Amino acid sequence: MEKFRSKKRYEGFSTVFRQWKANDTHCSKIHGYDIYFDVTFQGDLDYRSWVADFGILKRAKTKIDGYSPKEWMDYMFDHTFIVAEDDPCLLLFKSLANKENQAAQIRILPSVGAEQFAKYIYEKLDAFIQEETAGRVRVVQVQFFENHKNSAIYGE
Repeated sequence: MEKFRSKKRYEGFSTVFRQWKANDTHCSKIHGYDIYFDVTFQGDLDYRSWVADFGILKRAKTKIDGYSPKEWMDYMFDHTFIVAEDDPCLLLFKSLANKENQAAQIRILPSVGAEQFAKYIYEKLDAFIQEETAGRVRVVQVQFFENHKNSAIYGE
């Protein structure tokens, strides 16, 4: 059976992070980007001859971590500070998000960086799209951009 692919770009997120293990580069410092990512979907066509409805994130019934997909993307990547769970400054960074000062919206992931973000998004969106489409569609690739010059790809 034929498999079709379509691609959707999700953009408009301002995110900061640091790669603390990259102590030989400036990436070990807190820095940020206007990030975006391309998601490639693959599957059989639906009754409209579409692989994936490009507005699926707005109309989906399936949740990601309790959020609608669009809310999840905003929660994770819009004006957030993403910190690796093993960052030696984790407690300090968490203090920036306490109820008293709320200076940052901290999100903690196993690790950070364009490659890790591409993998993280791939895993979350693939599980979502497969559930939402009853297995008709899957995510085959996520390309994460930290600016117009640098990106990382995860998937097939």
